[in-house]
Amino acid sequence: MERSWFHRERLSYLVLSLLLPGRGSTFTINCTGFGQNGLYTTALDSVFERKAFRPVINYSIPTIVNISFTVSAILDVDEQLQLLSSFLWLEMVWDNPFISWNPEECEGISKISVATKNLWLPDIFITEFMDVDKTPKGLKAFISNEGRIRYKKPMKVVSICNLNIFYFPFDQQNCTLTFSSFLYTVEYISLGMEKEVWEITDTSQDIIQTHGEWELLGINKATPKKSVGTNLYDQIIFYVAIRRRPKLYIMNLLVPSSFLVTIDALSFYLPAGSQNRAPFKITLLLGYNVFLLMMNDLLPASGTPLISVYFALCLSLMVLSLLETIFISYLLHLATTQPPPMPRWLHFLLLHCTSPRTCCPAVPQKGNTGLDHLPGEGSQHCPGVKEPMELVGKLPGPRETELNGCPGSTRAQQEDKAQKQHLVSLWVQFSHMMDTLLFCLYLLFLATSIVTVIILWNT
Repeated sequence: MERSWFHRERLSYLVLSLLLPGRGSTFTINCTGFGQNGLYTTALDSVFERKAFRPVINYSIPTIVNISFTVSAILDVDEQLQLLSSFLWLEMVWDNPFISWNPEECEGISKISVATKNLWLPDIFITEFMDVDKTPKGLKAFISNEGRIRYKKPMKVVSICNLNIFYFPFDQQNCTLTFSSFLYTVEYISLGMEKEVWEITDTSQDIIQTHGEWELLGINKATPKKSVGTNLYDQIIFYVAIRRRPKLYIMNLLVPSSFLVTIDALSFYLPAGSQNRAPFKITLLLGYNVFLLMMNDLLPASGTPLISVYFALCLSLMVLSLLETIFISYLLHLATTQPPPMPRWLHFLLLHCTSPRTCCPAVPQKGNTGLDHLPGEGSQHCPGVKEPMELVGKLPGPRETELNGCPGSTRAQQEDKAQKQHLVSLWVQFSHMMDTLLFCLYLLFLATSIVTVIILWNT
């Protein structure tokens, strides 16, 4: 009878139970026109007055705060300051046992929005946070008819992160976001998960709005307790794995550097005595230094990444190549004017490096002395190193000398000339051997670099 009278008059009441320890109190709110006019401003005054206190019936029972977040953007990673800048949507859910109503008595309304300044909010913060909290003011929270409060807020998080940039630009970073209470210990606040970790990861990867330098790989969590003195705090640690997109650095750093080194390697096809070889290498070296200066802003400001070692090796090879060219030019100039005698160990090394594995057996010959053969060894007629007789041909005999009317000193002059030509030939072959060795070193370095880039990119 009484219930019919309420429906007839279109009056309903919102019942809030303000249960204090040891006693309970209720009051009713007129829900007339609830759907058209909204909730009366004084409906929740009794709840608002308790916002300074944790909303529990029994203070020995901790408040369970469930946490979830969504990464909507990875803004920046500062390698020098070791900081990660990201944008999160943080969601916190907890229950207020003093708020409840029957939706059927309030025109089917099951949730309302309330300004957060009128509610008790858990003091959950991020331990790694390194900036001032710039959360907008005047946010609202949704309250369900069962007293469940759902609070969402956007956050620009500048957090400290231990960055390992050795494999830059193929590096992966694992940063942490630790959520904990600043004031309440485990006796008063217990942290839980509003969503599973895989849901947080999938949602973040789906709605992430930045497609720049970094991409989100995954999120994991751990729930260790934090002990501070005699106090024990509950906390949830999220491990955010991110990876750098290396295409920008490959196109702007590795490819131009490899091109310059390859051109420098091809310069070995220029003749060793060419006057254009040294200026060409100097131009390449200057160009490489200008390239490093221009691309310096793309490199990390701290640490020594692997790419810096690569650039240092490229620069060292180019300097070594220039020094070798200068040395060879000086050596060939000296050999054509006054060739110095070649040390025996260097002569043996030249024979060993320029001769094939299967040389002809040693055949003793008469009349060959000096640098033509080593002591105690026969003549090894192997291609690559010419003997003196091959350089100057057969020398004329005494009778031929007399018939030709040449003086006796002509034979000695011809022998000196033959020995000089032989020394020139040996030094020229030595310069070719140095060019070959350095060219092979270039090829080995380029091949190793390409294989390393492919492996790091794929892993």
